Amino acid sequence: MPSLLLARLSLAPALLVVAWLLVSLPLLLAGSYTIGPALALFVPVAAAVVTIGCRGAIRAPAPPAPGPRLAWWPATGVLLVSLAFLLVQLKYNSEQIIVRRDPATYVQFATWLNDHGRLPITTSEWAFGGADPILRFDSPGFYASGGEIVPQFLAGLPLLLALGGWIGGTPVLLAMAPLLGAGAVLSFGGLTARLVGPLWAPVGALAFALCWPLMFVSRSTYSETAALVLLLGGLCLLHDVRDLWEGRLRAFLAGLCLGLVVLVRIDGLRDVLPVVVFAGVLFARRRRTGIPLAAGLLLGAAAGLAEGFLLSRPYLDYIGGSLRPLLLLSGAAVAGTLLLVAVWRLWPGWFLRVGDGIARGRLPDAAAALTVLLVLAFAVRPYVQTVRRVPANPEDAFNSGYIEHIQRSTGLPVDGARQYTELALHWVVWYVGLPVLILATFGAALLVRRLLRGGSPAWALPFSIIALTTVATLLRPGITPDHPWASRRLVAVVVPGVLLLAVWTLAWATRRFRRLGYGRAATFAMAFAGVLVLLVPVGASSAGLVFKAVDQGELRAIDRLCAGLRQGTTVLIVERVTADRFSPVVRNMCGVPTARVDGASVQDVRRVADRIIAEGRRPVLLGAEPADVAPYGEPARAVDLDTRQDGHALDDRPKHTWSLHITVWQSEYAPPQG
Repeated sequence: MPSLLLARLSLAPALLVVAWLLVSLPLLLAGSYTIGPALALFVPVAAAVVTIGCRGAIRAPAPPAPGPRLAWWPATGVLLVSLAFLLVQLKYNSEQIIVRRDPATYVQFATWLNDHGRLPITTSEWAFGGADPILRFDSPGFYASGGEIVPQFLAGLPLLLALGGWIGGTPVLLAMAPLLGAGAVLSFGGLTARLVGPLWAPVGALAFALCWPLMFVSRSTYSETAALVLLLGGLCLLHDVRDLWEGRLRAFLAGLCLGLVVLVRIDGLRDVLPVVVFAGVLFARRRRTGIPLAAGLLLGAAAGLAEGFLLSRPYLDYIGGSLRPLLLLSGAAVAGTLLLVAVWRLWPGWFLRVGDGIARGRLPDAAAALTVLLVLAFAVRPYVQTVRRVPANPEDAFNSGYIEHIQRSTGLPVDGARQYTELALHWVVWYVGLPVLILATFGAALLVRRLLRGGSPAWALPFSIIALTTVATLLRPGITPDHPWASRRLVAVVVPGVLLLAVWTLAWATRRFRRLGYGRAATFAMAFAGVLVLLVPVGASSAGLVFKAVDQGELRAIDRLCAGLRQGTTVLIVERVTADRFSPVVRNMCGVPTARVDGASVQDVRRVADRIIAEGRRPVLLGAEPADVAPYGEPARAVDLDTRQDGHALDDRPKHTWSLHITVWQSEYAPPQG
């Protein structure tokens, strides 16, 4: 049955990711994350998870009626779109391994796990002759804590990337990003089939695949791709739940899938808050799936928080200003849901009367109107508000300076306090087009009206997640506002949510058109025109960048750098930018003890170098220019990389890539004579 095939295939990415995380996280916590135990455990766990997720009464979308050829269109279309997306992304995949932003941090995190299978990262102070005041082991994305190094971020994505590293080294590790992105496209097609209709699944998958934010995050190792696979797969699983024993197991698995989003992205905790209320409502209505759903969600989220507090505590401390309110909000959501369940169980008739009163009253119409007004408010926000933030800490000051740099580079007025948050809805339009936003707004208004009147129950949870996360993201994206970097905030929920609502609106309009008495040919022409209105703006926003590769040649440059660092070498990096970019690279990919001494005097650096020699090791100095390393020995060029990087734009979508030139000079320490 073609529709059943699509339903099951669209679950596969999430089920396999869940199985791998279930195996790998306990091994990491035990300090023994190695390929042998991981693979040995993964096979039976994956078999069990896939069996539970796919067996029994899957709620497959009804197959299209007009002929067997059309019946195969949904599954074939979604698979072809996913495969084409994978091939294009692999062709233009990034080699972002020199640490400038998050993707390289994830790569270095995963590389350490490949080789050592444990956290934290050791500083190897012995290789420097012991501790010394001028030695520093921190760098962007890596915290020095308690004499060791703790990577930034949670371990969900690095655990997945490490599998690729075991299979084929760094090239396959990098290829995991396009693979996860293709899995997200496949899952989105499956969710579209379930919520909109099978015939629209390839349209939804193609719209999502053409969207530049998804291409952007799945060409480099961003966490959003793995989070998307888990979120979309979890929603598909939950849609398929039945009040059977298999349904209860599947509900637990759906909750686990959604909860594990937290292990990938800590702010995913906000995205899954509606699942807490949804599980409570199921339990209050005496549905058998309520408790399993809540248990799976709690287990998955607890796994993410446990990894954070046990292995990534400096990172959680660093984001404490936003994490503490989120944890309080989560606690309030749980407490509120428990209160709701208790009251519902005591007075179920009251809730039924209230629900009936809402459905019969004017509130659904008012909510629909409010939805449109809210979108209009976000649209006019830039004309009535300019969001600014005066730097209050070193991180703010750095971001302010970075914004000023982009403003100068792009010819904008220089004001480092500008946050450009007021443009958040305009960001969405840049990437999906105004027609798509109008369709999505109309669809959201219709759906909220239906939901309040008791209709379209399958949309209750997906719509809640889309609405909550979209409003929260548009109010405060919480990211440096240069694009396409800032588009990663949109791709986790906002962009797929907008596209899903737009496709639903097209399907609704097509059905209405048919019911008005128009023939099949006219209805097809109308639907085809609507699909063009949907796809053309999305594709146009990506057209200038889709066939432009960035961050190429980094792997080859690092291979040459590592080849020049012989066994027994200890590296001292004497210049700040080089230390920021290359400390984790040399330590993790070259396997050489590395410390930064930028800011130290020549005399202090020589003193540490003498101690390294006393340990029987060979000191090598790295810097950005020959003058940085010339005081210690004969300079030699170690890295000379000319490549392209993603563009940077603040008031429009990026249309071009930027040049990038990276040089590293090295010298072997020669003790002064006499």
